Amino acid sequence: MSQAVAARFPPPEFTETSHLLPVPTEPAVRAIWFQYLDVVVLLAALVFVSWLLLRRRSRAGVVATGIFSVLYFGFWKKGCICSIGSIQNITQALSDSSFGVPLAVLFFGFTPLIFALFFGRVFCAAVCPHGALQDLVLLKPVKVPAWLDHSLRMLAWIYLGLAVVFAATGGGYIICQYDPFVPIFRLSGSLTMVLLGVALLVLGVFVGRPYCRFLCPYGVLLGLASSVSKWRVRITPDTCTQCRLCEESCPFGVIEKSTVEAPARPYSADKRRLLLLVLLLPILIAVGAGLGGVAGGALAA
Repeated sequence: MSQAVAARFPPPEFTETSHLLPVPTEPAVRAIWFQYLDVVVLLAALVFVSWLLLRRRSRAGVVATGIFSVLYFGFWKKGCICSIGSIQNITQALSDSSFGVPLAVLFFGFTPLIFALFFGRVFCAAVCPHGALQDLVLLKPVKVPAWLDHSLRMLAWIYLGLAVVFAATGGGYIICQYDPFVPIFRLSGSLTMVLLGVALLVLGVFVGRPYCRFLCPYGVLLGLASSVSKWRVRITPDTCTQCRLCEESCPFGVIEKSTVEAPARPYSADKRRLLLLVLLLPILIAVGAGLGGVAGGALAA
């Protein structure tokens, strides 16, 4: 509410009762120039990180930029404006012609994708406060089995689909409603979401970026865009010795396997994996049925 409107319509005085005015749960409306500043900072950060990764190959510079992103886009901007949540605004605008989207939201939604088309996922590297925050707590990374890693990554696709459906049908913005790190950035929120954010950070001490890898719906779009990028970070072919140490040490499981054929492995490992997947099938069916029951009302809209 602007100052002029607040002066014309001041809040009522409750001097004779014990009534307390409710505390706002959303950030106050900001001046338009703040949005322009956010746009400039986002563009500058994307350009700077692209240079750090592709030219300087500076890990220290990436970490420093990540700390800046956590402080600026995270704690100072309190998680808004968010490229991850912009998916919902854009989806609602496409499905409802009467719904308008600010230019800043469009910029945050499309600019990281455009950079990913040419330079890979530089937004994820150090510009996104969610990913940068998880990087800061990663202390003792363990390698997630490839079959489990690939299976869990499907959750992000499901999350993206649900977010698009909910936004298009007026069912709400579930990405914003269930964002685990916004309550941490705002230092307020429901106990459930605060505990979820803390749990992901504790898990992030051992598993590299669990939210980014297994839940982030915007990461799905960035991954598709970066798959055709020409200048993304690669291991230099003329210096690679095929030792495969980088594949084993990468905490995020994103380094592609070497083209050198590995020795054949016994079928016993595949049998154990098949048995485990069969045992997990009833659990996956129960989880799917539970999600369908919770989201049934909104999906019916």
